[in-house]
Amino acid sequence: MKRLTRRWIAEGFVSEKQGLSVEVVAETCFNQLIERKLIRAVEHNSSGRVKSCQVHDMVLEYLISKAAEEDFITVVGSHWSMPTHSNKVRRLSVHSSDSKRAQHVDSMNLSHVRSLTVFESLDKLHFKSLKTRMVQVLDLQGCRGFRESHVKVSDISEMVLLKYLCLRSTDIKYLPRNIHKLKYLETIDIRETGVQRLPATVGKLQRIKNILGGDKRARKTLKLPREFKGTTRTLRILSGVEIAEGSTTAASDLKYFTGLRKLAIYKIHQNEDIFRDLLSSIQYLTGYSLQTLKIDDESSDFHKTLDSMSSYPTDLSTLELSGMLLKLPLWIKELHRLVKLTLSATALRTDNLKVLSNLGSLFSLTFSISEEQDPALGAILQRNKSESGGEIFFPAGKFSKLKLLRIFVPLLPLLNFSSKAVPELERIELRFNRLEGLHGMENLERLNDVLLTVDGKRSEPTKSILDDLKEVSVSSKYTVIVNESHHD
Repeated sequence: MKRLTRRWIAEGFVSEKQGLSVEVVAETCFNQLIERKLIRAVEHNSSGRVKSCQVHDMVLEYLISKAAEEDFITVVGSHWSMPTHSNKVRRLSVHSSDSKRAQHVDSMNLSHVRSLTVFESLDKLHFKSLKTRMVQVLDLQGCRGFRESHVKVSDISEMVLLKYLCLRSTDIKYLPRNIHKLKYLETIDIRETGVQRLPATVGKLQRIKNILGGDKRARKTLKLPREFKGTTRTLRILSGVEIAEGSTTAASDLKYFTGLRKLAIYKIHQNEDIFRDLLSSIQYLTGYSLQTLKIDDESSDFHKTLDSMSSYPTDLSTLELSGMLLKLPLWIKELHRLVKLTLSATALRTDNLKVLSNLGSLFSLTFSISEEQDPALGAILQRNKSESGGEIFFPAGKFSKLKLLRIFVPLLPLLNFSSKAVPELERIELRFNRLEGLHGMENLERLNDVLLTVDGKRSEPTKSILDDLKEVSVSSKYTVIVNESHHD
């Protein structure tokens, strides 16, 4: 959904209205399309927002036909392809780049293209008549073949009107040094790429709002140049970054970005001065606009300093703390506006659940970590299990607004839901190697879906528990789905 609304904004389809930001207006328009059944939600994220969507085939056929008649969009390489009614192509979407399709594209007059979207591969495309200075949206998400293609990284810096640049999951290795020429650029999405450092000139971008980088699963990060402070006035989202000293942006510099709404840190260098400066910056930013904070601290040394804050980030709506989190920050119980909370599975204990159960706005709760991330996890989870008496207990009358519960751990102890526990819970997602039981499911009055994913081959005790759950669900109002995930 975010990808779509950011593109709307870049092309000027939505604008500020009645004091609402352009981002809020775009999201409102999207939600109205969902409510009117013109778009169908396929997948929701853990905050309850639509993550992916679909348009019914009949509606899509009409929309593409109408758009082609009015020269709004040109589609090449899918079963929706149709001839253009004009020699002016304004928005081009290339779904296949085989030799035949590539020749078709090269025969077009692309001098008026404002938006270019390519799927699959770039290696056969030339875009001979493309006037790069006219392009406002460049979306190459998932494309391969930058090295072999005729589309060069240097071409990007010639797109002087560019507002939206998405290179996510491509094989690009770097951004052009003179990226500062893109003075209208608002979004850079280089997640899951080989780009590990932004060029120094990125600090000269006058309108940049969103910088999305790094790869959390692969533990790759994005280093920021010292000159990055030039974007302090406009930046709203900064994701996937590494916090260090030296030639990169320091932790203390973050406090200048007072417009930040989301900060996602994937790596922190282990240094007491860095810890102190980062805590100070977080405190400062939460006094302005910061609503989403995500910190992946592999050693958890930074997490141990969280209680030393002189003021607490009580206005956060989303918090994610990854690492060996054995103890929750004392101030977490004060986050009464928190909607989404993701924690390391090492914090999965009944005593911690009691602390979290009074968060009156909490919609989504996730405990997640894998043994691949930390080999010592199994021992910690085993200790947690013994300290909790062998079960995780959800008390009655708590978690008053929680609708989504997700727990992804190798060893999942017995989960017990007491009468009137988690009264609004609609969906449970569990991923595990070994499951020791689920009790009290009949007490969850609003439960609709239970998704259970087994990592590897099921043990006999786990298989027996799963069979019992499926048998009980036949006569229940909720659905139990069991998947197996086999690793090589």
